[in-house]
Amino acid sequence: MDQELIALNLISNSGTARTKAFEALHKAREGKYEEAKILLKESEESSLLAHNAQTELLQAEANGDNSNYSIIMVHAQDHLMTTMTLLEVAKEMLVLHRKVG
Repeated sequence: MDQELIALNLISNSGTARTKAFEALHKAREGKYEEAKILLKESEESSLLAHNAQTELLQAEANGDNSNYSIIMVHAQDHLMTTMTLLEVAKEMLVLHRKVG
């Protein structure tokens, strides 16, 4: 397993998910709730791809592949967790925008 490739997969998909989540927030602020909902769905899909890459790493380690991790892997994990938190907050904010707007 090429950990660097998996790390880049994590970073790329997390970045896409993060971008889509912020785009959804902007649409919600404009009152475009259906567009925001679609963007959040796209964000979730990208986040799931990143999470699947992370799961692949966890499974490999559980199977005895105790490779040393690089700073890029630490960055990738940080990127994923930050994005997952943002996605949850964005979902809640969309609900709030609908109630207030």
